[in-house]
Amino acid sequence: MFKTTSCSAATLLSALASSVCVSTAFAQDTASEDVIIATAQVLYTDQVNALKSPTPILDVPQSLSIVTADEISVRGFDSVGQIIDYTPGVSNSQGEGHRDSVVFRGVRSTADFFIDGVRDDVQYYRPLYNLEQVEILRGPNALLFGRGGTGGVLNRVTKKGQIAKSFTGYQASFDTFGGFGGQIDHNAAISETAAVRVNAMYESLNNHRDFYEGDRIGFNPTARIEVTPNTTVDLSYEYADHERFIDRGIPTGADGRPVEAFEEIVFGDADLNRTSLQAHLLRASVQHKFSDDLKANVSVFYGDYDKFYGNFYASGYDQANTPDVVTLDGYEDQTDRQNFILSGNLIGEADTGSLHHTIVTGAEYISTSSDQFRFNAFWDTTSDDNEIFTVQRPLNLLEGVGVNAAGAPTTNDFTVDLNDNTRVGIDVFSAYIQDEIAISDMLDVIIGLRFDSFDIDVNNAAANERRSRKDKEFSPRLGLVFKPQENISLYGSYSESFQPRSGEQFANINGNNDALDPNIFTNLEAGLKWDFANGLSFTAALFEIEQESPVISDTNAESFDVIETSITGFEAQLQGQITPDWFVSAGYSYLDGKQANGTLRPRELPEHMVSLWNNYQVTNAFGLGLGLSYQDESFVNNNNSAVLPSYTRFDAAAYYDVSDDLRVQVNVENLTDTLYFPSSHSTHQVTVGAPLNARFTVSGRF
Repeated sequence: MFKTTSCSAATLLSALASSVCVSTAFAQDTASEDVIIATAQVLYTDQVNALKSPTPILDVPQSLSIVTADEISVRGFDSVGQIIDYTPGVSNSQGEGHRDSVVFRGVRSTADFFIDGVRDDVQYYRPLYNLEQVEILRGPNALLFGRGGTGGVLNRVTKKGQIAKSFTGYQASFDTFGGFGGQIDHNAAISETAAVRVNAMYESLNNHRDFYEGDRIGFNPTARIEVTPNTTVDLSYEYADHERFIDRGIPTGADGRPVEAFEEIVFGDADLNRTSLQAHLLRASVQHKFSDDLKANVSVFYGDYDKFYGNFYASGYDQANTPDVVTLDGYEDQTDRQNFILSGNLIGEADTGSLHHTIVTGAEYISTSSDQFRFNAFWDTTSDDNEIFTVQRPLNLLEGVGVNAAGAPTTNDFTVDLNDNTRVGIDVFSAYIQDEIAISDMLDVIIGLRFDSFDIDVNNAAANERRSRKDKEFSPRLGLVFKPQENISLYGSYSESFQPRSGEQFANINGNNDALDPNIFTNLEAGLKWDFANGLSFTAALFEIEQESPVISDTNAESFDVIETSITGFEAQLQGQITPDWFVSAGYSYLDGKQANGTLRPRELPEHMVSLWNNYQVTNAFGLGLGLSYQDESFVNNNNSAVLPSYTRFDAAAYYDVSDDLRVQVNVENLTDTLYFPSSHSTHQVTVGAPLNARFTVSGRF
């Protein structure tokens, strides 16, 4: 049952980046047996609205990556950040230690995340336990996803019930830091036309940093019902309960680089640096096939999120003059958000003369209620949110009480200095149409337009002020795909997206924000996709993203200036079977950019990034993996005064199939025990990468 099957050319197309195509019958049986085959050539659109219509990947005029559940398992990924490490054109930001934060082609985002094609914009670390695959699309994506998506989007496709099948898969793991966890995936056929599936997880967190701990619980029952041969209903409920320590990293020194002498010091409070999330997510979708040429899908989503995070962090450090002390700042932040999203698509095919059309029309309504408040730190010794402490391990601070650098007792109070208290209501209506026109067997034209009406009302209780704004935006998309051969496509595309001035988390539209038009992002891209006959796949893309940001003129308060920022780049990936037993996935990206003033480089924009993964099947039962990820140096801040050093990290894996239904596996991270700093948030908040560590996993089915 564990006999290795080589990856076909079609399967390779499903992994445009970050993939390991060691497809085993075991992995398919325990996870998504037929689904992996179904998604080999087409993005997962038969069940979700990722591309709205089932488009072969060779025909998509856009750079994208897919990571399947099998690949997640073999690579030992347990976070979105680990997937990003091996995806060209994107990198990780720190996310202040409490959320996924991805830099898509130089554009940082904490909200361009989706579940089954539906917006999932609250800030948290997203789990992988219940996923069929992860889809990462690059470039502005407003036609498909609406506002945001300015550099790209990340869509998680969840597991659905499988009719006429019964199985139970499991996974248990522990790591050398002391963390451990388990997952279960149970599918039961209720009848010939219905099935239920339950995915659940528990994870106890630990890592290399002092005080770090936490746990995550996930529970996701689903049901699939074939009402008729042409109508399918999917129902899902997911409960998430996450809690973990917040680590904001270490300061940079006089040379602008992380102070390596501080690598073991946590600049926070062992008790108060905490984040928690409780979420209830309900999803329902209906797929109906009217005929071979016409089908529809409708989805309803409701999400209730209760998110809290509180932390202290290094806000100031002067190594040249006061090397033994550091300034700490802090705050507590609460977000209560409810999202209701209703969307529907009608997908039809028709011929007009010699032209074949695949037309997608759709509409979406989003209602969001988001209440948030933030209290700044308030020290009784300074009557301010900043206090100075002696640098030591640990800092002289616990539960908000400590001794400052002058030797005086100091106490913080998170109930005195209210920074923000807003009640936000958002209503969004969208309508779109896209036509994929087959001019000939060799040439396709994709043309589309989306309209968004974004209406926001903000009650700023702290300032006793209420503001509102409505933005109406049209977002076009144009693509050309030329296929000189069936296995080769050359494409060009133009697309736009916008970001309202209320920002990703729409906390407020204070100041001039209620008078300013949205930021507009445009993307020009040209690329090549080539599926070689011997089982190798090559993809490459050239692109340019430009941002236009209206601002109040410095010389005339009644007029506007438009500030432009541009990012250009190149991505390439080669992947596939070098031999029947040797799989390789290699990626490279080059990124360059200029801020509005034309002299400074945007922060978190590495010029070069390289990833490489080899997987070799030594015997039918035993396999090895070896990979590396390289990230060039980048700037921590927009004034380019602090630097995130370049690094190369090596990872490895080994697995052995004890029987048809049991696998043991070890994944090793940072094989050479390199000290590196993978991400940052601000000048004095740089993440310390994990040293050499291993994760041991037992997985199987019964």
